[in-house]
Amino acid sequence: MGLFLGRDKKNTKAEKAAQEAAFGDPQKVDEDMVTKFIQQLLEVGIDGRGPLKSAVQLADKARAKHKNTEDAVDEVAGDALKALAAGGFVTGLGGFITLPVALPANILEFYVLAARMTASIAHLRGYDTSKPEVRSAILLTLTGSKAEEVLQKAGVGGAVSGRVTNLALGKLPAAALMMVNKGVGFQILRSTASKTLAKLGKGVPVVGGVIGGGMDGWMGKRIADAARESFPQR
Repeated sequence: MGLFLGRDKKNTKAEKAAQEAAFGDPQKVDEDMVTKFIQQLLEVGIDGRGPLKSAVQLADKARAKHKNTEDAVDEVAGDALKALAAGGFVTGLGGFITLPVALPANILEFYVLAARMTASIAHLRGYDTSKPEVRSAILLTLTGSKAEEVLQKAGVGGAVSGRVTNLALGKLPAAALMMVNKGVGFQILRSTASKTLAKLGKGVPVVGGVIGGGMDGWMGKRIADAARESFPQR
């Protein structure tokens, strides 16, 4: 996903300065950026936009080719991991997608595709991806091992026992789900900002700004595994 940006020390410092100007303090990610980021994950990643089919359409296409649900899940996950490795779909969407200010395209690309994959798996397993609680659970899956921490910070950890599955099956108020969604956005953006600045500070070549080499495939596989676990067959 993206191209290697091998740089000398001068350029590395310039890139770090640019990232700091974009993100500021990783612990103080702009709330407006978070809101726009989550909106794109929901409206583009799950619902689809322009030439990008929705997660439901993607899942139904896979289901039509297989008698067994798990075979369809395997196809969705496999195709998504290939897409994550290839990258570049954001630029092909043109006016159908708007990048939040200062957010590198490859970050949005990765998480839009990951959200789409997770939502497709959820749909195949019998979950209604139009329901707010399921949509929040899909987003929460993207945070991996940080899911419980996000729930605790959102103040709903006890209500759902810290599990994504319980969130998807629960009936939390809209305000609580909104807090979970924002928590996911803050967690992802803080994490990616911190990792990017750390790499630039050490002069490590960065791929597409944040994720590169085998990392995109590795992270995608972890999210796919988390989606399979978080959305058991209903």
